[in-house]
Amino acid sequence: MHADIHLALHADRAAELRHEARQFPLPRTSLRTRIGWTMVEVGLRLARSGPTATGAHTFRTA
Repeated sequence: MHADIHLALHADRAAELRHEARQFPLPRTSLRTRIGWTMVEVGLRLARSGPTATGAHTFRTA
């Protein structure tokens, strides 16, 4: 696909998603809740990435 066409399709889809997001606003949340969900997201990303190059050990149950 040509780069200009790809960029135009991406911009169109992004505009559609922004429009849909405005129809369903998220409720205002406390700072504690936002920090908690951010920590959950970071934890999930770390768990998905697997062991690090530093040789971190994971505990296994028998």
